[in-house]
Amino acid sequence: MARTIRFHRHGGPEVLTIEDVDIPSPGPGEVSIRTRALGLNRAEALFRAGTYIEQAQFPSGIGLEVAGMIESLGAGVEGLSPGDAVSLVPPRSMVSSPVHGELVTVPAELAVKHPPTLSWEAAAASWMQYLTAYGALIDIARLTQGEHVVITAASSSVGLAAIQISNRIGAIPIAVTRTTRKAEALHEAGAAHVVASAEENLEARLKQIAGEHGIRVVLDAVGGPAFLPLTAAMARGGVLIEYGGLSPEATPFPLFNVLSKSLTLRGYLVHEIAGAPARLAAAKAFILEGLGDGSLKPIIARTFPFEQIVEAHRYLESNEQFGKVVVTL
Repeated sequence: MARTIRFHRHGGPEVLTIEDVDIPSPGPGEVSIRTRALGLNRAEALFRAGTYIEQAQFPSGIGLEVAGMIESLGAGVEGLSPGDAVSLVPPRSMVSSPVHGELVTVPAELAVKHPPTLSWEAAAASWMQYLTAYGALIDIARLTQGEHVVITAASSSVGLAAIQISNRIGAIPIAVTRTTRKAEALHEAGAAHVVASAEENLEARLKQIAGEHGIRVVLDAVGGPAFLPLTAAMARGGVLIEYGGLSPEATPFPLFNVLSKSLTLRGYLVHEIAGAPARLAAAKAFILEGLGDGSLKPIIARTFPFEQIVEAHRYLESNEQFGKVVVTL
């Protein structure tokens, strides 16, 4: 038995409970991990609320990211040993593989031995944000040195990861945030430029920054009316990669911007990288190297003890955070 985060109906953070649950021993190709920290993501809030890309089956577990120590191995697992410090590549499904609990059993292929210099909190905050940003910017968009890249929801964990990855390869990150309240922190986090979309003319400001070459790559988590000014500021042949839908407003299709500039608007989920062994191996190498040399450094907004999981989810949805929300055990 182990304490596990579960919920029995959709709703706000208050539906989350901590329950004692039987955790199966690892089967062939699986490992059990005694967790030390849990990373929280918007995906979990959406899953809990019933608005995610998959629907919970009650009673439901939850969670995509943890770090901890391997407790036991199933048959056939190689390269890992009991006592290894590991963090997890996000599982494809929270229905079949929820990981927010004291003890979790998962496919061994998801466990990654992270650099020993990484804290439990940082390790639990790494894989969702860096895999998402790497997959979009490097694997798909092929962002290169000297290019401008627009990053919306820039103070989110993925936004900050995208800023760091852009700087690591010598690209020029333009952070888009609603107001100037987080502008100084975004500059300190590595943004070359910060645009406050609720206070400035987004299209005009982006065109001013990027000049005649325009912007080839946009990484967007918001959708909504900003599609029009974002695509208007893009270069011919540009790609807008959409990985979220934070805006409560309808998202217009920018038909004439797309036609006149031959733009690509592309939906993206991190699972397409995590589920492709060769692409995942390249991503792991890039991220582990960056975590090791310090060019990739998770920014933790706030930590909560395991017993305060409801408060942690409330903070996650407050939009007050700058970086990742982490729960510790």
